Amino acid sequence: MSTATLDTTTSERAAETPVMLAVSYLRVSTREQAERGGTDEGFSIPAQREANARKADELGARIVREFIDAGESARSADRDGLQDMLAFIAASRVQFCIVHKLDRLARNRADDVKIHEALISAGVTLVSATESIDQTPSGMLVHGIMSSIAEFYSRNLATEVTKGLTQKVAQGGTPGRAPIGYLNVRQTDDQGREIRTVEVDPERAPLIAWAFERYAAGETSVTALLRDLTARGLVSVPSPKRPSRPLGKNALYRVLTNPYYAGVIRYKGALHPGAHEPIVKPALFDQVQSLLKARNAHATRHVQHAHHLKGLLHCGTCGSRMLLDFATNPRGTTYAYFVCSGRASKRTTCTRRAVPVQVAERLVEDSYASITISEDDYRHLAAEVDAAFDKRSAGRDQEFADLTANRARLEAESDKLLAAHFADAIDLPTLKRHQDRIRAGLADIEQRLSEHDERHTGGRAFLHDSLRLLTDAHHAYAHSDDGSRRLANQAFYTRLEITEDEQLRPCLAEPFASIVREMTGGKEAKRDASTGSATGNSDVACSRKTLWVGREGFEPPTDWV
Repeated sequence: MSTATLDTTTSERAAETPVMLAVSYLRVSTREQAERGGTDEGFSIPAQREANARKADELGARIVREFIDAGESARSADRDGLQDMLAFIAASRVQFCIVHKLDRLARNRADDVKIHEALISAGVTLVSATESIDQTPSGMLVHGIMSSIAEFYSRNLATEVTKGLTQKVAQGGTPGRAPIGYLNVRQTDDQGREIRTVEVDPERAPLIAWAFERYAAGETSVTALLRDLTARGLVSVPSPKRPSRPLGKNALYRVLTNPYYAGVIRYKGALHPGAHEPIVKPALFDQVQSLLKARNAHATRHVQHAHHLKGLLHCGTCGSRMLLDFATNPRGTTYAYFVCSGRASKRTTCTRRAVPVQVAERLVEDSYASITISEDDYRHLAAEVDAAFDKRSAGRDQEFADLTANRARLEAESDKLLAAHFADAIDLPTLKRHQDRIRAGLADIEQRLSEHDERHTGGRAFLHDSLRLLTDAHHAYAHSDDGSRRLANQAFYTRLEITEDEQLRPCLAEPFASIVREMTGGKEAKRDASTGSATGNSDVACSRKTLWVGREGFEPPTDWV
């Protein structure tokens, strides 16, 4: 938007005769129109200015101020130039507001009424340089008709643009500006028609491909990757108003999550296959998405989470979370401790002592030794899992057979109905009614069959994977980095408590709790048989006298089966 104050000097004749004052309002809808021809105002603005000046001469008025909105849509009245003009009119003695056309001022009826009321209340007459409108009944009628036509044109244009973009996307075209790594190209075919397409940017595309490969390796963060890309020279594509510049972190994140680079266009929340050349393979893109989601889900800031156990430990006395704290002795040596947040904030009467970080680390690491199972235990428990699933599956085989038979029956009925329609035995509405019923029935059967498969195949594989994790739990934890240890603790445990006598009281997450319950229950049963003990409620001790769970039989919960 720009506002220009025009020459207000008057001639000697004008000094003798009162001259009416006017303002001129100029607008173009798009930035492209505003910059067409390589000038600041393009072609349309000067043409509108000249027409408004001629209209002012016809009225015997002098334009004292000009208001311009360049690249602003008239579908909204929230335009800087328009608002400045209304404020100027309210504070001055202007008689006319001159526009080239009514649609320059507003393209919806509600805004047109509001703007016109503001002009009337200020005693200003709205004048169009190309349309016959005035304050007479016929002029007001023309005004209303032209305003309605402008609104229709605007809404219809928006509909047509949306329709065109939707069709373009359906054909694999790119709506709008292509992302970095690609270039929007205009070509002309043999018939002289302009073709707008997208080509791979030979300068930036290799850097984008390298970024995906580098991040997929799992050895860098988005921040570190951005530094590497900037050092390699990746900058944005320059425009007439903005020079090239390095990407920001948010811009790089948008690059890594944009399926366009894998040949897929995201438009209005849906994904469509694109006709452009992919820069990365879909498998590589999916791998990057998995890493981003995993790191976002378990992201920890170094300042807030300086230790992999922080936020996971609880006080075994009052149940409050334990906080990481540091103490420095007179010699300048700093020690790290976990302290009870209830005692530190005095929310509780807990008198629990601080626990050195090394002690907490050893307690948690020892707990993995207690839940690690042998290969014999793995084979035994895996056989029990298979037996449990087979037992449950036996009772559902008939259900599966019934669903499969019903699906075949509905498909056959659908074929017969279609044949009857082609033979003119039933009309189209009847065919549609029955086909809708069959389609709904088939969808329900497919969902039940999918749930049946997931309940048996997926649940069985999940428990086998969980058992395999336990066979190497202690060794894997002891040789993992801090980030992996934190993830392991979140996966294996729902709660980790340290008692007053520095013992760990962990609560296992499922399915590991049931697996350990079966494992410890079996061992206790063998011990009872060898000693003749009839104790059926013995606790199972783990490392450092940690108590686990009571002896119970093992059977997969319903949620897994």
